[in-house]
Amino acid sequence: MDARHPYEMIPLFTAGLLLGAWLVGSHALMLAKPALVQGWLKKFPRHNLSGQIILGIGLAWFWLLVAPEGMGKLSSLRMDLGEFNNIKPILRLLVPASLVLVSISVRDFLAVRALGLLGLMVAAPLLDAAFLKDPASRLLIPIFAYALLTAALFWVGMPYLFRDAVTWVTATPGRWRSACLCGLAYGAATLVCAFAFWRDY
Repeated sequence: MDARHPYEMIPLFTAGLLLGAWLVGSHALMLAKPALVQGWLKKFPRHNLSGQIILGIGLAWFWLLVAPEGMGKLSSLRMDLGEFNNIKPILRLLVPASLVLVSISVRDFLAVRALGLLGLMVAAPLLDAAFLKDPASRLLIPIFAYALLTAALFWVGMPYLFRDAVTWVTATPGRWRSACLCGLAYGAATLVCAFAFWRDY
């Protein structure tokens, strides 16, 4: 029986394909519909419903990592926390309580804080998919993952920086276009590497 965590079994090719497709798709939309996307980004930090939904997704994902044994597929993502395994029962109770309490009490930038939590959760499987794989080009995934981790920590702790970044990048058409093209280029490079070098990993 394979004792590896499901994160460790994610193929590099699959991770690269998903990441590249998401980067290309999202930045192509940003380039094609700048007014629509900019308007949404400016409203997002204080959009409480979006924050509650994203927070629910992030906390549900975290709960699956500490889920008890014997719950079938719900237990498939449970993770060994080493010396912190003893607090798993407490975490199982705190996670749903946190969802309710945070959704009710946190009004300022809830959406950005929740996005930061989700970013922290997304980075882990990306890093595991690229861990100790041979192609040097695999570094495209960890670089993105660590950039996401860094941004996510700031979004959770200083969410107003997300608003400031949106204000800066939307200030001129040139900045917006440059950001879109950079994202497109990174996504395209990831897709090319996935198909050219990562098929067997």
